[in-house]
Amino acid sequence: MKARTRTLLAAALVLGVAAGPVAAAQAAPAPAPVSAPAPSPVFSTPPDAAALRKAITGLGAGHREATAALVRVGGTSGSWRGTSGVADVRSGRAAIEDARFRAGSVTKTFTAAVVLQLAAEGRVDLDRPVQEYLPGLLPGGPAGFKPVTVRQLLNYTSGLRSADGPGDTFEDEYAHRFDVVDPRALIAGAVAKGPEYDPGTKQRYSNIHYTVLGVLIEKLTGSAYEKAVSDRILKPLGLRHTSFPSRTQNRIPGPHHHGYQAVERPDGSRALVDVSEWNSSANWAAGDLISTTADLERFTVALFGGAVVPKAQLEEMFTVPDVPDAAGEKGEHAVHTAGMAEFVLPDGTKAYGKTGSRHGYSTVIGGTRDLSRTLVFSVNSTDAKGRDLNGTTYGIVAAAFSK
Repeated sequence: MKARTRTLLAAALVLGVAAGPVAAAQAAPAPAPVSAPAPSPVFSTPPDAAALRKAITGLGAGHREATAALVRVGGTSGSWRGTSGVADVRSGRAAIEDARFRAGSVTKTFTAAVVLQLAAEGRVDLDRPVQEYLPGLLPGGPAGFKPVTVRQLLNYTSGLRSADGPGDTFEDEYAHRFDVVDPRALIAGAVAKGPEYDPGTKQRYSNIHYTVLGVLIEKLTGSAYEKAVSDRILKPLGLRHTSFPSRTQNRIPGPHHHGYQAVERPDGSRALVDVSEWNSSANWAAGDLISTTADLERFTVALFGGAVVPKAQLEEMFTVPDVPDAAGEKGEHAVHTAGMAEFVLPDGTKAYGKTGSRHGYSTVIGGTRDLSRTLVFSVNSTDAKGRDLNGTTYGIVAAAFSK
């Protein structure tokens, strides 16, 4: 990962010089600043429609990687929308443009935005230990936790270990897909393992950081996490098709695409298991949002434009901590920010955004800081949590950010 760079524009000053004896006796006029020219947009040409259409062509029951895709490319440089595939492999119904879907870890961007709003209001100090706000949650002692700041939770440098799930395989998770999980029990289980490393020294991406932030939001606002996000983001932005499921809700409300996981049969053939109905209580403030591409596009534009989080605090979402990635094997640098991540494209272009993966659903939101290009998509990946690179999602990103 290349180091973060910043371009500084120098402002030119033109000094007014008076001539002649009368002018020389007077005070010299103040320098007249001339504004530096606005930087050129990162993207100045429309999206490559042909490349985007090609990226999502042929999706459906017989495709190896995805059954459907909903794509929105926007920004000041132009826009493009496309749908492909089927909403349901059994009926073969065409993909629905306004279908709802599980947005997975895109939820973290909403959670981070609320915490940063609270910081702007002076209700939380990002540099104070979370232990001061939630006493007893992260106990100290010889084998316990050193002070963990709220910022270190936001950017995954807290040292908290991940919570345990029902197992390591899809089959394990599928067998427990309707389990109702208490997020606080997940925190207790993770905390019982003790810290992995000293706070602020490494970055390891995991849900547990944002599960703790969900509890912090409830403590600071005096309301349920879901209500806090709704009152502060969903309602003000008019995100009418975005919601959080109740603890016992297994279905996606309204029109939606079915999600599928590909599994191998004993004879080597491939079957698609419907994973649309799933209880997401274990993901809570880290990953249980349900939304549409239209709503997520509106949120992305408002967020990047400073309409959700005040600009001083918004900078946290574009700042990568200067620490190594704890999961890296070759000394890779951290890439995650508060609620998002920095992506460096092959040509060096930087974009910021968030991915989200739930079985059957892959989601991306993001764009360039200047909003000349934005991207939101939902792909019904048949191995959304797999280790192998999904060619469909990669193809969409490459086409959306091609110049």
